[in-house]
Amino acid sequence: MFRQATGIGMAFVGVLVGAGFASGQEMLQFFVAFGLWGIIGAAGAALILIVSGIAALQLGSYLLADEHTVVFRRVSNPWIAWFLDASTIVTLFAIGFVMFAGGGSNMEQQFGWPVWAGATLTMAAVLVAGMFDVSRVSAIIGAITPFLIVFVVGASVWSMTTSSYDIPALELAAGSVQTGVPNWWLAALNYVGLCVITAVSMTIVIGGSMLDMRVAGLGGVIGGIIYLVLLMLGVTALYLHVDAVGQDDLPMLTLVNAIHPSLGPTMALVICGMIFNTALAMFYALGKRLSRRRPERFRVVFVATVLVGFALSFVGFRDLVSYVFPPLGYLGLVLIVVMGIGWLRRRGRIGDETERRERLHRLAQRKLDPDRRFNPEHAAEVRRIARASNLPGDELRKAMLDEVRAARGPDDESTGGAPEPERPEGPVS
Repeated sequence: MFRQATGIGMAFVGVLVGAGFASGQEMLQFFVAFGLWGIIGAAGAALILIVSGIAALQLGSYLLADEHTVVFRRVSNPWIAWFLDASTIVTLFAIGFVMFAGGGSNMEQQFGWPVWAGATLTMAAVLVAGMFDVSRVSAIIGAITPFLIVFVVGASVWSMTTSSYDIPALELAAGSVQTGVPNWWLAALNYVGLCVITAVSMTIVIGGSMLDMRVAGLGGVIGGIIYLVLLMLGVTALYLHVDAVGQDDLPMLTLVNAIHPSLGPTMALVICGMIFNTALAMFYALGKRLSRRRPERFRVVFVATVLVGFALSFVGFRDLVSYVFPPLGYLGLVLIVVMGIGWLRRRGRIGDETERRERLHRLAQRKLDPDRRFNPEHAAEVRRIARASNLPGDELRKAMLDEVRAARGPDDESTGGAPEPERPEGPVS
């Protein structure tokens, strides 16, 4: 359970941490620009993100959602659902092409490549990875995150041990950082909204691939805590050297280069990986949404949106962050309120459904185990659980059997391991 939850948590962090975070540009504009008050704002923002992540993951799991409108329609009325859907579509596309711009800036600053070369490399990687299924995509996203953790922690420790702690001078330097938000508390709220509206679609998809809602919720807690620590360390490190990094496109890369020039190329690759993570998550979730009525056309839609986004990415990374992100953040605040209310209202039902699925999981294990007896009483219990579940019986049956078979492994030779024809008596009977 903990291993699965950790994988979900790392994928959640991977969706949140993109070019803006890994490069330091988001932290610079939303928090460092406001000095010490910005650090306080960062802590508040991260705490709200933990709750938002748990809600999105559990709602996705509760409904086994394969795209975000499934959840939006259940937690709000049709007009609000339409507004949230449209806002999310715009956000997925906008953040996606900002990631391509970040890939270009990253390679230009560290290696002197033309902007188009880094953007093209990022686009090609996204196109290839987007051909996999959602579980593989989630694993790819989560696998890159540990490398960023190592570098952010290392850069933060170095920053804290080498800073002069001349607070008046740092406050003065922080005031010269470009930002599109007027004050620290609004910046913190705007940042939370931006993160949620950026991550909600792929987070729902990740949650929807997990039948166990306890695991989904724990994944949100783990991912949220990791993000809280990373954000606080990153903001503090950049603040302590804001006089040196405040005007750079990729301030975190500048900080790592200051530790030792040999670390710069590796950090540039880590930033490139996180840029790739978010670009993949954005365009994958967008493709799922746009092809929901015709799932077989997902790959065509995915490739088309990636190519259009690539063409729009040559405006300039810092300008895109400054002008694109704040409006999206305000839209995200509406989403937080709607999702939060929807999740709180369903806490009791989510708890009941969690217990039903855990019992059904044990019954499915019994059914597929040739050494254990599955009797009529068990079958009757399965039927009762199926009737009480919020999911259709056949959908629940298939998802549960697939999960148990996957856990038993490909070498399982039990008679229950092969697919069975549909029967009226319940999901695993």
